[in-house]
Amino acid sequence: MVLRWLLLTALALSLSPATRGIKDCFFCELTDSKQCPSTRMSCAEEEDCFTGYGLAPGLGPITNKGCLRSINCGHEQPVNYKGVTYSLVTSCCQGDLCNLAPPTTGTRAAGATAGLALGLGLLLH
Repeated sequence: MVLRWLLLTALALSLSPATRGIKDCFFCELTDSKQCPSTRMSCAEEEDCFTGYGLAPGLGPITNKGCLRSINCGHEQPVNYKGVTYSLVTSCCQGDLCNLAPPTTGTRAAGATAGLALGLGLLLH
C-alpha cells in the first residue's frame, strides 16, 4: 500500500512543471520558412515559452520561438529580418515545450488529466 502511494506521488509530481522551477521551450531564430527548425532550451523562472509571428506589407510571414519574460508577452515590436522591418507579435504559453505548435484549447490539461487517471487506475488494481 505504501508503495502505491509513493508511485502515485511521484506520478503527480512529474506532471507538475512547477516542481522543477525551470521549464524547457523550443527555440528557433527568425525565419521565413514554414518549418521552424526548433532546438530545446531552458528558460529562467520568470520566463515563459513564446512564439513570435511577424508581418511586413507585401511579404510572407516570419516566425521565431524561445523564452521571454512574462511581462513582455503579447506586445508588438519592430524586428529587422533580411533588411525588412516586420511587425512581430509574441504569444506566450506556460509549461514545458508548449510552444511546439500553434496553441489549441485544453490539450495540455486534458493530457495531464488522462495521465493521472491512467496512473491511478494502474495503482489501484
